[in-house]
Amino acid sequence: MNYPNGKRSAVSKTDKAPKKPDFSNRGMTLEEDINVTNEYYLASNTAVIHKKPTPVQIVRVDYPKRSAAVIKEGYFKQASTTDYNGIYRGNYIDFEAKETRNKTSFPLSNIHQHQIDHMKAVHDHGGICFMIIRFTPHQETFFLSAVKLFYWWDEQYNGGRKSIPYSYIQRNGKLIPFTYQARVDYIQVLDKLFF
Repeated sequence: MNYPNGKRSAVSKTDKAPKKPDFSNRGMTLEEDINVTNEYYLASNTAVIHKKPTPVQIVRVDYPKRSAAVIKEGYFKQASTTDYNGIYRGNYIDFEAKETRNKTSFPLSNIHQHQIDHMKAVHDHGGICFMIIRFTPHQETFFLSAVKLFYWWDEQYNGGRKSIPYSYIQRNGKLIPFTYQARVDYIQVLDKLFF
């Protein structure tokens, strides 16, 4: 600190060095944004969409005291399918949500074969299936129909790319508007594409 006489004060040994800025929890993650959006849809009677719970088998539990149980060991019972499902305007809705820090493409390694198989089955049975992809460096969130995802997924096994170019998603996906109450307002996109 500088005083009026122009001399600096002596720094005591008890003063701490300035803390580095904490960048954790700088903003909502895509999943948190979608959960808030789905709560709004439910409260406004727009749609009923929920996050699917991941099935876990608990193997070992310790009871350090009567009122507290601590899970010490567990494993996933089965591979999960997609993140969200529900109903909107009488139609079954099923989608996966992913975010990437990559600026130029969405890596297909972020998706698993069992998820693609599930999405294809939903699509074949008449459900509306899609992906929500957030490019965090661009602060943009896109709606990509499952059919457009399937093309890239199958092409990677025929010598094609192992990622979907950002430019393709810009042209062939739909930018999802960020609104105050519905942070990831994917219903607006569904209305334009299907209803």
